[in-house]
Amino acid sequence: MKRRFLILSFAVGLLALGGLNAQAGQILLPSALPPLEISGNYALVGDLEFYNFTYSPTPPSAPPPAALVTVNSFLSIPGEPGISFNGVFTAGAGTSVDYAISYDVTTTDGKPITDAYLSIGGFTNNGGTGSVSIAETIFNLGGTQLSKANFAVYGPGQSTDTTALLPPATTIVVEKDIVVNGGSNGATFSFVNQGFSTAIPEPASMALLGIGLSGLFTLRRLFKRTSVA
Repeated sequence: MKRRFLILSFAVGLLALGGLNAQAGQILLPSALPPLEISGNYALVGDLEFYNFTYSPTPPSAPPPAALVTVNSFLSIPGEPGISFNGVFTAGAGTSVDYAISYDVTTTDGKPITDAYLSIGGFTNNGGTGSVSIAETIFNLGGTQLSKANFAVYGPGQSTDTTALLPPATTIVVEKDIVVNGGSNGATFSFVNQGFSTAIPEPASMALLGIGLSGLFTLRRLFKRTSVA
């Protein structure tokens, strides 16, 4: 009877570990998206799903068109997986262009998103007075703002920023307002990165891991007793 109980404990442990491994196996799919004006596109990066992309430059003819904006996985910051928008965002001398980008993010494992990371790169104003600014607002599905009041990056100047999401949420709506001011000699930038972190594993997941390890140790002790006998 005792041996049957020990074997049952081991089986439960293996099932728990197998469940955790299956959950962690969903990593990158895909790493790039079709043109952003097509709604319903999505990408999985780690435990985050990105979808409902929109892209609207003002004036509408401003480069780059949606077909030349690519979305790739962003994994450069440990613990902050996300996506990167890549394209030549440009404003000529004496002009200004506004780019609006929005999308939704949800977790695939039920853990809440706790903060957001934002950065820009590839900025140049050709030695003139041009500039770029990216202001971002993050909401929950009920329309409540979760990000801090001034979550923004700009060039030249501040190329990275972070914000806590209060309260954390499992699904968020991200709205970016990008303004490129050409100044005296024109200005461009080539990418904007976005990362998010989620809460630590839930107590239930840790309990499953503990059960699995307990089953393995129990089986090891059983084998030792059997070999001695």
